Amino acid sequence: MITVISLGGSIVAPEKPDTGYLRHFAALIEEFLENDSKARFVLVVGGGAPARVYQGAYREIAPAGAALDSEADWIGIMATRLNAQLVRAIFARRTDAPVITDPTADFRWESRLLVAAGWKPGFSSDNDAVLLASRFGAKVVINLSNIEKVYTADPKTDSQAKPLDNISWADFRRIAGDVWTPGKNVPFDPVASRHAEEAGIKVICAAGANLDNLRSILTGKPFTGTTIG
Repeated sequence: MITVISLGGSIVAPEKPDTGYLRHFAALIEEFLENDSKARFVLVVGGGAPARVYQGAYREIAPAGAALDSEADWIGIMATRLNAQLVRAIFARRTDAPVITDPTADFRWESRLLVAAGWKPGFSSDNDAVLLASRFGAKVVINLSNIEKVYTADPKTDSQAKPLDNISWADFRRIAGDVWTPGKNVPFDPVASRHAEEAGIKVICAAGANLDNLRSILTGKPFTGTTIG
């Protein structure tokens, strides 16, 4: 069975690489690989602090007439690749492929674990996770970020916002919108959401820092989070 995890950059590198978290995350994944000979994982890694910091720097000094969104997207993509290379190095003994940067490319993968990063402008690494899930027949993407649940609105700006256990793609897309902009702060990328809905893929949004909760998700036990789809 292939499990696809969209590992948010905000978890991997909230300000700098969180080595304590990465150590414990790796131990949990290793535990599942050791105990289930059929388990395989695809880890798609986001940009986190390096993306935000470098995109912010670019926007400060970008020349007039610059293609802001496209260039900022490329900066974010490179940040995902840096983070993904770190994650791949941690799992080096478990993977026989380099970091995948094009989910549609022809590549060989015979090992138990695959690490991927951002592909090209126009969407976030969430979309790459959906494309890889569709490619490998996975019906669920586990989206780990710094939020515990999806809310009916942004709880930072709307005191009436309520957390949700389940939401349809149609209702979620009304909340998240349909347009991607680099660094957009939504629980799941709007472009990825459209592709997931079309492919019949569910997404579980959960707090990545809570590894006991991730264990519950992976073992099919009750968990804290939001299922979209």
